[in-house]
Amino acid sequence: MEIHLDKRAVKQIRLSAADAVEEGDTEALREDVLEAFSEEQVEEIERRLDSGDFFEFLTDVLDEWGGDDVDELFELLETQLGDIGIDLKYEPREDDDELDEADDDDLADDDDEEGDDDDAELEPAADEDD
Repeated sequence: MEIHLDKRAVKQIRLSAADAVEEGDTEALREDVLEAFSEEQVEEIERRLDSGDFFEFLTDVLDEWGGDDVDELFELLETQLGDIGIDLKYEPREDDDELDEADDDDLADDDDEEGDDDDAELEPAADEDD
């Protein structure tokens, strides 16, 4: 079985995990992770778990996580769900996309600056033609 988490769910988990790291409390994070899954997905996961309890499963994952790296949390979820035959898919980190866009903006700014120099050289030539 494959479960896909949308961008909204991934973002909420990441924000909640960051809060959990700062505050050292994973209760809200556990609830947010639980809410990221649909009721049908939770039921399927519980059918595959020995304990039959997704909430307990999340508690164990969060205990193993240790609260340091948010990406590590997603890796643990992938691994633990993979062990029961569920392939977890999710959108890439938004931060990576934002960094790529920022890099693109920087490159565009550099091009604009170079273009401004070129335009300045062309303007006198345009004035001479008039």
